[in-house]
Amino acid sequence: MIAIIDYKAGNLTSVKRSLDFLNIKNEITDDEKKIQKSIGIIFPGVGAAGSAMENLREKNLDEILKQEVMNGKPLLGICLGCQIILDYSEENNTKCLGLIPGECRRFDSFLKDEKGEYIKIPHMGWNQVNIKKENPLFHDIKNNLDFYFVHSYYPKPAEDFVIGTTNYGVEFCSVLGRQGLWAVQFHPEKSGRFGLKILENFYKYCVRC
Repeated sequence: MIAIIDYKAGNLTSVKRSLDFLNIKNEITDDEKKIQKSIGIIFPGVGAAGSAMENLREKNLDEILKQEVMNGKPLLGICLGCQIILDYSEENNTKCLGLIPGECRRFDSFLKDEKGEYIKIPHMGWNQVNIKKENPLFHDIKNNLDFYFVHSYYPKPAEDFVIGTTNYGVEFCSVLGRQGLWAVQFHPEKSGRFGLKILENFYKYCVRC
């Protein structure tokens, strides 16, 4: 079973529907025993970093996640879940989980796109992801495909943890992590068949572990 972490964030059910479509057993849960028994964790969500961390701490989910990752359980962060696995977020001046070294920054409104026009915040819509390191999450997925984004803040991890990048006024990290611990800034559950393939690849990795 894949545990989808329930911390009062938005967009959990769309991830569940995608896993259901793939016939992958899953459950949205905040129960420690169910999380421990799972073969992998998906940490999705939309919302603000400050309230998200408050909700995690309220249920002790922050410590549970840290322990499960330390024990080697695979984890996939999505959108907000991608941002708050870092040390710190500029949003709400928030201390985050610290699973990956780095911070989350807000897009500057004076940045311009490829056409020379000022970017709109939030970054919303389809954009290209350039994968720079081979990894199981993108197995059998061609490079430079488009995925669906909705965000005002972007992750800036330590360089060693950058897996893929995207351009939106600035080149930012859109895929980060290490073996068994990955995060994507875009929404695979809203990115068509290639997004579903990412979720399937994550599940297959969990099974192998």
